Amino acid sequence: MSLTGIARKFFAHRWRELEKQYTQAEAMQRNVLARLVNRAKDTEFGRYHRFGDMKSYEDFVNSIPLNDYESLKASIDRMRHGESDLLWPGCVKWYAKSSGTTNDKSKFIPVSKEGLKQLHYKGGADVVAFYLRNNPQSRMFDGRGLILGGSHQPNYNLPGSLVGDLSAILIENINPVVNMVRVPKKATALLSDFEVKRDRIAREAMTKNVTNLSGVPSWMLSVLNRVMELSGKTHLEEVWPNLEVFFHGGVAFTPYRQQYEQLITSPKMHYMETYNASEGFFGIQDDPADKAMLLMADYDCFYEFIPLDQANALSPDMGAAGTGASTAVPLWGVEPGKNYAMVITTSCGLWRYMIGDTIKFTSVNPYKFIISGRTKSFINAFGEELIVDNAEQGLAHACQQTGAQVLEYTAAPVFMDANAKCRHQWLIEFAVPPRDMQQFADLLDHKLQEINSDYEAKRYKDITLQHLELIPARQGLFNDWLKSKGKLGGQHKVPRLSNSRDHIDELLAMNGESRNEE
Repeated sequence: MSLTGIARKFFAHRWRELEKQYTQAEAMQRNVLARLVNRAKDTEFGRYHRFGDMKSYEDFVNSIPLNDYESLKASIDRMRHGESDLLWPGCVKWYAKSSGTTNDKSKFIPVSKEGLKQLHYKGGADVVAFYLRNNPQSRMFDGRGLILGGSHQPNYNLPGSLVGDLSAILIENINPVVNMVRVPKKATALLSDFEVKRDRIAREAMTKNVTNLSGVPSWMLSVLNRVMELSGKTHLEEVWPNLEVFFHGGVAFTPYRQQYEQLITSPKMHYMETYNASEGFFGIQDDPADKAMLLMADYDCFYEFIPLDQANALSPDMGAAGTGASTAVPLWGVEPGKNYAMVITTSCGLWRYMIGDTIKFTSVNPYKFIISGRTKSFINAFGEELIVDNAEQGLAHACQQTGAQVLEYTAAPVFMDANAKCRHQWLIEFAVPPRDMQQFADLLDHKLQEINSDYEAKRYKDITLQHLELIPARQGLFNDWLKSKGKLGGQHKVPRLSNSRDHIDELLAMNGESRNEE
């Protein structure tokens, strides 16, 4: 029997359990909350918030305020220095380094042993379970998986305690059996210099029988392009004839899909989206015909959701925003078609934690959703409420109509130029530029008006908001910017939309131009 055949037998039991995700999500979530509260009742946080007295979800929300990183930071820093039983039982030795806050360059998200097993690895296993269920002819385990990872470093010089990209933590702790079916070797995967790592990964992988890819689309594409350079081949299936699936997450796949489809022309190639982050593993594209993902309800994560308009109105200091009982709803209280900011409680010690992502449910029976953006990644300078989902749809339309391909982009408002004009400024790095930049800008602007009524209203007769401005970025600009921030590779990503001009002004300066004042 092939290795894939053995794997199918291993996953058969989980297939039966996964069926409950479609019919018993509320019961699962109530059980998860009870389990997490009971497990942490003797921690410092649990004693302070009287976990031992909690009997219901209502008790939970009335006892614990909504939190952001700043409100948990003091406890996390004590944990990083070796203190035990603070936010979660025992001593947590691993911390996923994530993009920073207003006051800090980086966030350090605790990753407990339970979180590794019941959040991250469980999610990874279920991705494979769904894929094998949907693809009976798969032979993915008869070859190697190319898995991209970040790097890590010591945490305050404590023995055995490390901080780093989540992917590096997962690789460091992975079952040794998995290393038999993955590439590159561990030492290469954990290199910190992405440019050196990219070349070594390509050289190690191109001679292997790679059947599956896992990683962030932007960084994986960079590695695959290096494979093509070294091999001299035209299409990736000439290097890896048995390649069949790319498990992707971290950033939206839409801007990259066309480039992957040109690189990989094999009709047997599949793409499967996942929703995993430093804070946990939350959703899986269970149906290849449906772009929405299934929210995984039986992991060590209890979910709550705040309507986006209310989330944007909350104080930056979430701890000062009250208990959140009047704004947050549990999974069984959500409505389809509505944008929500997601709040999580996990076995890594994150309690009612606003993760910063926004999602929109496409269905509540079962609970399926799309990622619509970030709570801080939007433009609402003039009441237009433009979110990342709008931007992705607009760019996809403009690309389809012009044949262009977008590699990276960011956008921000011009509040008022020398002629008292207000507009959105888009800085776009193209893999394939449009022949007519103005046509591309027109198509993008019109599509945004079509899908966002607030944007359309503000654009009416150019009274409040003028036509968007498109600035082409030089090749490699966004990678150079990330490199200057020490964020090249791993799970780092370019901020897509912002109410602030901080990011775009830095990028424009590196692009060799100042803000266009007309």
